[in-house]
Amino acid sequence: MSTLFQKNVPSLKTDYTAKDIEVLEGLEPVRKRPGMYIGGTDEKALHHLAAEVLDNSMDEVVAGFASKIEIRLEAGNILSIRDNGRGIPVDPHPKFPHLSALEVILTTLHSGGKFDSKVYSTSGGLHGVGISVVNALSDMLEVEICRQKQRWRQTYSRGHSQSPLTLDEQATRGKGTFMRFHPDPEIFEDAHFKPATLFQMARAKAYLFKGAEIEWWCDPSLLKDNRVPQTATLHYPGGLLDYLQDLVGNDQGVESEEKPAFEFFSEEATFPDGQGRVEWAITWPISTDVDNSFEGQITSFCNTIPTPLGGTHEAGLRQALTRSFRDYGERVNNKRIQNLTAEDVNGGAIVVLSCFIQQPQFQGQTKEKLVSAGATRLVENAIKDHLDHWLGDHPQLANQILEYVLNRADERLRRRQSKEVARASATRKLRLPGKLTDCTNTDPRECEIFLVEGDSAGGSAKQARNRATQAVLPLKGKILNVATASIDKMRGNQEVADLILALGCGSGRDCDPKKLRYSRIVIMTDADVDGAHIASLLLTLFFQETRPLIEGGHVYLAQPPLYRLSHNQQTVYARDDAEKEKLLKTTFSRATKVDISRFKGLGEMPVDQLRSTTMDPSKRTLLRVALNPEHNTQHHTDFVNRLMGKNPESRFLFIQENARFATDVDV
Repeated sequence: MSTLFQKNVPSLKTDYTAKDIEVLEGLEPVRKRPGMYIGGTDEKALHHLAAEVLDNSMDEVVAGFASKIEIRLEAGNILSIRDNGRGIPVDPHPKFPHLSALEVILTTLHSGGKFDSKVYSTSGGLHGVGISVVNALSDMLEVEICRQKQRWRQTYSRGHSQSPLTLDEQATRGKGTFMRFHPDPEIFEDAHFKPATLFQMARAKAYLFKGAEIEWWCDPSLLKDNRVPQTATLHYPGGLLDYLQDLVGNDQGVESEEKPAFEFFSEEATFPDGQGRVEWAITWPISTDVDNSFEGQITSFCNTIPTPLGGTHEAGLRQALTRSFRDYGERVNNKRIQNLTAEDVNGGAIVVLSCFIQQPQFQGQTKEKLVSAGATRLVENAIKDHLDHWLGDHPQLANQILEYVLNRADERLRRRQSKEVARASATRKLRLPGKLTDCTNTDPRECEIFLVEGDSAGGSAKQARNRATQAVLPLKGKILNVATASIDKMRGNQEVADLILALGCGSGRDCDPKKLRYSRIVIMTDADVDGAHIASLLLTLFFQETRPLIEGGHVYLAQPPLYRLSHNQQTVYARDDAEKEKLLKTTFSRATKVDISRFKGLGEMPVDQLRSTTMDPSKRTLLRVALNPEHNTQHHTDFVNRLMGKNPESRFLFIQENARFATDVDV
């Protein structure tokens, strides 16, 4: 074993002495191991250099000393950034009198003015590393400083100054810092700045500070499409609210009629004792149609630094949203609130979060995740207080959002139940419902299932069916109204569980018509008021839990007769009173005495009559259930909720509006 191992390693020095210990000085560690400072040497790491320079300029804006930033991307992979801030100091440094403060900052790790809160109350730079890393990894860097009506210039390459700091003889009225650099191809090889990435970075910074104005320019030869302009002035007075509206508008298609409308909520708050502040903008897609809901996202920043991996400030946001909606749900006495989790509230929200705190702590030099422990409490308390007041002041909208997040909770529980069933079927053969009398044919295209009311009708249907292609599932009385039932109650309902299990296609988002065990689902209830009510309850279940089956044309209504009319050797059937009267006036107009018998229910029908009138494909009549193509999904959802939901006033109003279309019949 040891022999094989020795063969696979390069030859090593046998002696190991003090002269083998390397001491990397200045910026040598950066060039030796760039991945430790910028995460690698690819395009993502290259753009991190741009972010370091831009962040310094933004710190001047946030501190109130600058109002404008210019970004120019030139041909040859050269980037320049200018601000009108205070400018980096150029006077001799107290510790290194032979060097200017500018050269100390650019050539020494862990040097800068952001280690305390005297120069910057909040900043993105913390370790005094960023700008010196840019210098170390650039083969050309030009810097120009304008301070106190004087302009200073100096050039650098690979971490070392190439010229002395020189003062222009001509005075200037300008102020600020200008840096122009070219990333070293020895480090980054074929990596190049992308106009789209830089433009998006600049636009995000402009959103994060309402007063900032960023001028963008890009060499025309670098533009490959129309997504990035050659020149642009980025200024957003609305700040994060503008950011959120732009984000949602571009990615989600708010104006489309087929998608829900959005309401935006934007606030900012100051932390106690001058510890910083937080700004946020939130929206939820206001829709009860969870199948078409948006997954949502959180875009977060700390001191204008993007934090794509989130962190403690995002944790505070999530806790605030969850607590606020739980408290609001309890105030309005919504019993479904007990099922609500952070996943339901935050998963459906689209949020832009920006906090400014003193001395933040990030995970690694690339600063992709905030780890400051105190940020969670500060952000949570600030957001919850404002959101509590907003929910109380906007009850109608608050109830809509609450219903939306609760529907997400219901859908989450449905998915969990489906996974549990799938897990069970993976370890053992899943048993079909005990009352299901299945057909012998296993080809779904040739099979159909009849849903009937009660064991009596089920017994008749089983005898009248074609055993090869027709299955029968008796249901006990009136099935649960899923429009008013909680998800827990629905999950615990045996009739609903048996039906979903028998169909085999799942429910909610997991409903897959390709897994349906039958091509037709036939609702076969008595031809009376109770039968119509049961059919309505079943249709509500199909609409809410397995809507793709309706959209795919798999759901039907049987048309069993209500009357049997016979005279001499002639027998006909009538589906309702109107058809009975018509037959008496036409088919039996000359008959002196017609034997009329009214079926009490499907269970009372002789088997041969049930087969010939309702179940025989060659003689029966079926009504296929379909959604009106003139209306969108939200319209259908609102209609079902109006007739089958918890609000009896809406049903009463519907009856009043449509009573004139009803006629008196004998029952």
